[in-house]
Amino acid sequence: MFSKNVTLCSSESPLEASDPFSTMSLSTANHQISLNDGSSIPVIGLGTYSDPRPVPGKTYVAVKTAIDEGYRHIDGAFIYHNEHEVGEAIREKIAEGKVKREEIFYCGKLWCTEHVPEMVRPALERTLKALKLDYIDLYIIELPMAFKPGKENYPKDENNRMIYYKSNLCATWEALEACKDAGLVKSLGVSNFNRRQLELILNKPGLKYKPVINQVECHPYFTQTKLLKFCQQHDIVIVAYSPLGTCRNPLWVNISSPPLLKDELLTSLGEKYKKTQAQIVLRFNIQRGIVVIPKSFTPERIKENFQIFDFSLTEEEMKNIEALNKNIRYVELLMWSDHPEYPFHDEY
Repeated sequence: MFSKNVTLCSSESPLEASDPFSTMSLSTANHQISLNDGSSIPVIGLGTYSDPRPVPGKTYVAVKTAIDEGYRHIDGAFIYHNEHEVGEAIREKIAEGKVKREEIFYCGKLWCTEHVPEMVRPALERTLKALKLDYIDLYIIELPMAFKPGKENYPKDENNRMIYYKSNLCATWEALEACKDAGLVKSLGVSNFNRRQLELILNKPGLKYKPVINQVECHPYFTQTKLLKFCQQHDIVIVAYSPLGTCRNPLWVNISSPPLLKDELLTSLGEKYKKTQAQIVLRFNIQRGIVVIPKSFTPERIKENFQIFDFSLTEEEMKNIEALNKNIRYVELLMWSDHPEYPFHDEY
């Protein structure tokens, strides 16, 4: 299932008009996909999550490098413990005149201990304070699973078991809608929601704003075809985290799945286009109308990941890559699989 409503052309290197996947006409500095609330989202962003936590100063350098390279979308979260560095880098680039604030798209996330409606606005305000910005462009519920509200990010009982909390996702959503009405955030979305959880929000009586995006794991080994189709039917954009695979931390990652970037097909396509396997994988997703947020703190990789607008995969190549799907997640979050709202028990 490929999307044809987005055109991915670089102004320096226009693609063939006959290419069925080059239907998004975007300038190099402005590769955007429209959202259902009238805003738009840059099709590639810089992910800022790090496991283990990033070395102090590294996020600041990574974000500055990304903006210099043409990135206008930065994906972050309170739980990543580096929003202050993201904000410092953005503000510095604005002060230099490299970008205007309205050209930057920042996504923040509501953590699992703050689903209680009265905690939502203070959580967003804490992110704004860390960034030293007046508003953010997108605020999303990071996971549909709530933990015990409070200051502990991972609350545990005396037996070292996580303390879960039964939240009301619809009530949480209403609190987010109030934040949008107050001008603190422009767009609202979700992450790691399955179809049933999306429908809870979409079917909510008195729904004011639909989610604009659902941020989920998505790559050639886990193509999310059914969820993508459902989201497209409801005008919700998929944002792909771990678009290149992920780190191999056995605490939360399925390390039995083979490394994506060693795949033979991706290697051969890379040779054909004189691109890396990572660039092939990122190009595959954006041609499907999926936003990608590869994370990196390495300047060379940050630059390389952005260089995906000067070539296009053919329809046959797209189908061949999609056929690599193994329907296996890297990010399983099995440590929370007994949570009532654990999203990955459902088919999609």
